[in-house]
Amino acid sequence: MENFTFYSPTYFVFGKGEENKAGAMVKRFKGSRVLIHYGGGSVIRSGLLDRVKKSLESEGISYVELGGVKPNPRSGLVYEGIDLCRKEKVDFVLAVGGGSVIDSAKAIAAGTVYDGDFWDYYRTGKAIEKALPVGTVLTIAAAGSEGSGDSVITNEDGMYKRGASGEGIRPAFSILNPELTQTLPPYQTACGITDIMAHLMERYLTNTKNVVTTDRMIEGLLLAMIEEGPKAIDDPNDYDVRANIMWAGMMAHNNSCGVGRTQDWISHDIEHELSALYDCAHGAGLAVTFPAYLSHVYKHDTERLRQWAVRVWGCEDSGSDEDIIKEGINRYRTYLKRIGMPTTMGELGGKEEDIDKLAHSATCGDGRPGYLQGFVKLDENEVKEVYKKML
Repeated sequence: MENFTFYSPTYFVFGKGEENKAGAMVKRFKGSRVLIHYGGGSVIRSGLLDRVKKSLESEGISYVELGGVKPNPRSGLVYEGIDLCRKEKVDFVLAVGGGSVIDSAKAIAAGTVYDGDFWDYYRTGKAIEKALPVGTVLTIAAAGSEGSGDSVITNEDGMYKRGASGEGIRPAFSILNPELTQTLPPYQTACGITDIMAHLMERYLTNTKNVVTTDRMIEGLLLAMIEEGPKAIDDPNDYDVRANIMWAGMMAHNNSCGVGRTQDWISHDIEHELSALYDCAHGAGLAVTFPAYLSHVYKHDTERLRQWAVRVWGCEDSGSDEDIIKEGINRYRTYLKRIGMPTTMGELGGKEEDIDKLAHSATCGDGRPGYLQGFVKLDENEVKEVYKKML
C-alpha cells in the first residue's frame, strides 16, 4: 500500500424526509445567500424544490435559483451560474438533483471565486482548492458526487467532456433520502447502478500490490450492487434496496476505497467521448465501454482480473487465467443486460465511422498528450481498438 492522505469532511444526513433539513444544514455551514441549482421538471413536479425552499425560508435564508442542468452538464450554464452568484453575492451553492446537477454546482462554486476561466481546472487538472461551499440534496444514486471532490463538465466549445478535482469542491453536507429515487425510470436506475460499479472497478484496476483491505471493500460493494441492482429494477419502491444502493454510490466515489493504491479511469475517459458526442447517459456509455476495455487490457495483470472474476462474479477458480477472466467479463455483460443496459455502441447511437474522431479526442483533444495513462498506457491506435470492441 502506498502513502496517502484522506480527508472526507462531508456531513451526511440520511433517511426519509431529511430534505426538510436543508435550511438548517445551510445555516450550520454559515450560508446566508444561496444559489439553488437544479435540473428539469422532476424536482418541481414532485414538490421537492418547494420543500427545499420552504426549509430555507424557515431559517431566514434568502436564495436565487438557476435550473436547466442537463445530463452531461454544459459549460454555458456554468458561466451563467458564475455570473449570477457574483451579481447576487451568493455565499453558498445548493444542488438539488443528481450527479449532473451537483457537478455543475461545484463548477459554479469554484468559478465564482476564481479570477480566471473555470475551465482551466478541467483542462489542466489543476486542483480546486477554493470554492464557495456546496451542499446537495441527492435525487439519484449514481455519480457519487455528493461525497467526492470531483466534477465533470462538457465544454460546448469543442464538446470536450473533462473532469476536475480538489478538496475545495467536496460538499459541506449532503442530504440522502432514498425515497427520492423511487420514482426514477428503470433505465435511469440502471444507469446509476452501472456508474457506481464502474467507480469501484476503476479503483480495483490498480498496479499497487498488497491492498487487501481496499480490495475487499471494493469487492463487497460490487457484490452488494450485484445483489440489490436487479431488485431495484423489479421493485422500484423497495426502500431498503434503494437505501443500500444510495449509500453504496457514495462509498464508491468518496475515495475511501481508493486510498493507498493507483487507480485507472481510462474507461471513464473513453466513455466521456461517447456521452459528449452522442449525448447518451454516462452509465449507459460505461456499460458499453467497460467490458470492451477489460477485454483489451486483461493480459496486463491476469492475476488481478482472475481474482475479480472469481471473487466478484463467482467464476470457478480452476482452469486458465484467460478462460476465467473471459467468463467473468461475460457474466458482467449478462448482468448489465439483466438490468436493462446497452452493451454495444450502436445501441447508444454510435457509428463505426466516428471511431477515429472519438479516439483522437480522447487522447489528443484539448491539450491531452496523445495517450491515456492508468492501469495501462493506451495510445490513440489502441483506444481505437477499444472502441472497435464496442461494435
